[in-house]
Amino acid sequence: MEGDIDVNVSGSRSSKTFKPKKNIPEGSHQYELLKHAEATLGSGNLRMAVMLPEGEDLNEWVAVNTVDFFNQINMLYGTITDFCTEESCPVMSAGPKYEYHWADGTNIKKPIKCSAPKYIDYLMTWVQDQLDDETLFPSKIGVPFPKNFMSVAKTILKRLFRVYAHIYHQHFDPVIQLQEEAHLNTSFKHFIFFVQEFNLIDRRELAPLQELIEKLTSKDR
Repeated sequence: MEGDIDVNVSGSRSSKTFKPKKNIPEGSHQYELLKHAEATLGSGNLRMAVMLPEGEDLNEWVAVNTVDFFNQINMLYGTITDFCTEESCPVMSAGPKYEYHWADGTNIKKPIKCSAPKYIDYLMTWVQDQLDDETLFPSKIGVPFPKNFMSVAKTILKRLFRVYAHIYHQHFDPVIQLQEEAHLNTSFKHFIFFVQEFNLIDRRELAPLQELIEKLTSKDR
């Protein structure tokens, strides 16, 4: 896996992503589901917005939202890559108590200690490979999801959470300077409501941001 960063810049800061955006094909059922998700998000009620739409397949709903969260985190991290360097972040951490070592079970079997930018590059490349795998994330109508889909989706979401945790703990000042705070909070709140709705991330994994999670979700109980 290369360690270089793919950055798409088309003039404005908000269009900068860390990895290329993952597109859901227009006209597909998954695209319709994504549009439904966007429309319900616009209502402002996140608890309602994350619920499985009536008559829809849970795997497909989780798949569409996982792609969406990948794109959101991709963009959010893309805005602060200048601040997340080998020098500023020699280890991948979320505050002083939590440090992450990378292993993907295939190319890197034994967890390795690496810098945050390196870890996030490994992580986002790995997620991209899963999303691009048609046997895991089928985009064609009628192609079934594999039996292990939900466990793969849980691993993806668990790892994406770590990018949020790193941004909040190590790079919140630049987020405020860039006026991305509301964007980050809304994205993370949506993410948390989604994983809580379907019990997709173990509570222990969420510990680095537990206080923030309680603060963001307490008003909506």
